[in-house]
Amino acid sequence: MNPTRKRRLLLILALIAAAAIATTLVALALQRNVAYLYTPSEVLRGEAGAHARFRLGGMVAAGSFRRAPGSMEAHFEVDDGDARLPVVYSGILPDLFREQQAVVATGRMRGDTFVAEQVLAKHDETYMPKEVADKMQAAHRKHDVPASADTPTDAQ
Repeated sequence: MNPTRKRRLLLILALIAAAAIATTLVALALQRNVAYLYTPSEVLRGEAGAHARFRLGGMVAAGSFRRAPGSMEAHFEVDDGDARLPVVYSGILPDLFREQQAVVATGRMRGDTFVAEQVLAKHDETYMPKEVADKMQAAHRKHDVPASADTPTDAQ
């Protein structure tokens, strides 16, 4: 093999190796920053993982919001229509945060409580994040049981 071809081959191999290393590093960085969205039902079924960072989506349950006296710590429950999950958050809540409105919180589970690092609220009275709406709708479909032929109806 002549020296020019050998140099060219080494250069091409080095470029391929550098591209593979760069792709691996980018994939690892993205994987660490990904936070999947789960509903309270999915979290309680164990789908989110015990120590994983994830997003929790649903509605702030009516009558569940309270603040710890003299602190910034807020306690509330997120409801998806099938299950409720207690959430604790230390910080300033968004202006649009209130009960019976859509919320997406990012954080981790600590025992039976979701500890939020960030809380996002919806932006108008008819909006719910598409991901949250789709997840809640799918959760309801799993729990809907079709009526059997043996079930009596009111018409009888």
